[in-house]
Formats: sequence, C-alpha cells, structure tokens
Amino acid sequence: MAGILVAVFWAILVSFLAVVLVRLAQTLRATTALVADVTEQAVPLLADASATLRSAQTQLDKVDAIASDVQEVTSNASALSTTVASTFGGPLVKVAAFGYGVRQAIGRRTAADPEPDRRTSRRTVIVGRTVPSARGRKRNGRSSRGQKD
Repeated sequence: MAGILVAVFWAILVSFLAVVLVRLAQTLRATTALVADVTEQAVPLLADASATLRSAQTQLDKVDAIASDVQEVTSNASALSTTVASTFGGPLVKVAAFGYGVRQAIGRRTAADPEPDRRTSRRTVIVGRTVPSARGRKRNGRSSRGQKD
C-alpha cells in the first residue's frame, strides 16, 4: 500500500513537472521569436540613428564655421566703429560747438532788446517741470535752484 501511494505521488509530481516544462518551452520559444523580431527592427533603427548623428555633426560643423565668421565680422565692425569715432568724432564735436557758438553770437547780435524782461523770459518745460532760463537767479531773496515754478 505504501508503494502504491508513493507511485501515485510520484506520477502526480512527474505530471506537474511535465506541464511546467511544456509551459517553459512555450515561453522560451516566444521569447526567442521576440528577440529575433527586435533584432530585425533594431538594426535598421541603429543605422538610421547613426546616419542622423553624422548629419547633425555636419550641420554643427557648418554652424560653427558661420559663428566664427560672425565673430570675426563683429570684431571688424567694432574696430571700424572705434576708428571712425576717433577719426571723425573729435572734429565733428568741435565743428558742432563752433556752429553753436556762431549761432549764439548771431542771435545775441540781432536781438532787438539786448536785456529781455525777466518776467517774460522763455522757460523750458522738461517732464512736467518748468526750468528757469537763467541760472542762479534770485527771487524774493532766495535762490531759484531747487524750487518748482
């Protein structure tokens, strides 16, 4: 009786192991097929990625060349503007100052009233404030500097 019991348990164990081995074989076949499909699709993708990287490297080389050319042009423009400013800047300022002085002299000479009335003198409006036309002029014993008109 003990031998039959051991034989039945042994048969159940062998059946269970056979089912497990069959399922494991099916899983291994499916895994092998999946790996083969992934390999077939990955090789062309890797080739495309490699071609894309080569193209990107070529474009980056072109952009680098353009950036260095732009940097050279910028430095040349800076040097040119410095040269023009130092060559023409000083004389132009002197000519402008001379012209201003001549206009002021002619304006004073042609003025009909050499001493304009202080009450009707021109005032300049700057950002909502009226600035007196004469500096340091005194009113009512106080300096006009710092007062609002």
